[in-house]
Amino acid sequence: MLFGLTRQEAVIYECLYRNGALNGYETSKITGISRSNVYNTLAGLVEKGAAYRMEASSNKYIAVPVEEMCDNHLRRVEEAKQYLSKNLVKNQEENDGYITIEGYRHIQDKISNMLDKVELRLYLSVPSCYIPHYLSKLEELGEANKKVVLLTDEQVECSDLIQVYVSGPKEKQIHLIVDSQYVLTGDYSESENDTCLYSGQKNFVNVLKEALRNEIKLTRMGMNEKGRE
Repeated sequence: MLFGLTRQEAVIYECLYRNGALNGYETSKITGISRSNVYNTLAGLVEKGAAYRMEASSNKYIAVPVEEMCDNHLRRVEEAKQYLSKNLVKNQEENDGYITIEGYRHIQDKISNMLDKVELRLYLSVPSCYIPHYLSKLEELGEANKKVVLLTDEQVECSDLIQVYVSGPKEKQIHLIVDSQYVLTGDYSESENDTCLYSGQKNFVNVLKEALRNEIKLTRMGMNEKGRE
């Protein structure tokens, strides 16, 4: 369905994929969907590039292989992206206001996009249970000689190129600063009720950056105290 199929088209695509070439009657019998709906749906699958119609008296249909269907869809999306990037004129004024991002999935997307745009450094404060989602990307940034500072509640196995500070227990929240220019901060609990604030507002960035610096200082002090003991 993420690739543009309706729920019914997805059911019939899976049926074709699992059973091989089928005609409308056979598809209807297997899926329990009425024959009239099956024929309309098969035509839709062909139109969307998810099935082929075989030239035979029984007019059988066969599913396009998953890899081929997905690659074709991604290729069309990439072509559309290039066209839009070239033809849509962007407002050149940088937005330094505050943007609310709602829902765990959308917050994940924003985090990924921010990590992709890191040029110099990033600071990330997040519970350790969420670090595996982004660890490979953080290590990739470290290997690219970009400063990566991670604040979390438990020690994590990662590259020496990442500076890790283990502080006290953390609530299910995330604080992310990229290049001292952009901030994402808020709830992060894998819930669609999660809400984060994204901003490029300089004062807001500086406030959060100072808070993370203070957390790092306190963590270092705690480490030094343990060392003396």
